[in-house]
Amino acid sequence: MTTKVGTFAEIEDEFNRYVGSIVYATMVTVDANNRPRTRVLIPVWENVDARPVGWLATFPTPVKERHLANNPHTSFSYVAPPGLSTVAIDAVATGIDDLDRKSHVWELYRKTSPRGAGYDLGRFWTSPSDPKLRILRLDSFRVQVIRGSDLRSRIWSPETVTNQTRTGSAITEPANK
Repeated sequence: MTTKVGTFAEIEDEFNRYVGSIVYATMVTVDANNRPRTRVLIPVWENVDARPVGWLATFPTPVKERHLANNPHTSFSYVAPPGLSTVAIDAVATGIDDLDRKSHVWELYRKTSPRGAGYDLGRFWTSPSDPKLRILRLDSFRVQVIRGSDLRSRIWSPETVTNQTRTGSAITEPANK
């Protein structure tokens, strides 16, 4: 049975425990013809104003960039044995160019956030200012955690969702869309 929770805080410990132990997430984007594409990545997450905000350090590959430019909505899925507990996150991705913000994300990856999720970005990029480093902000609008031992499912979503496009404009729409 699925239960909707009123605040992210109600599932935050479980979210952090699962994400921190699973680490790798499958990211889904869609192309202009609504065909999905998946890739396995390691995002990091933090609580910002009582909402889960993710950050993805990645290379600006043409396919991913084209997909997100056309439709910034994305999904992340974490799953791992033995109990097959899972986390599913729906979010809006926005590219970040601000060096202070990129430095913040560099540090989140270094210290791992949540604990266990992250790595030394210096393995792939020289610094936060490396032009090959693409940082995506992931504004969650739905998070589901499922405990594998008994399939208890809990979902968090805010009452309204603010979608930010790459141009920075904001549109508010009902969360159930």
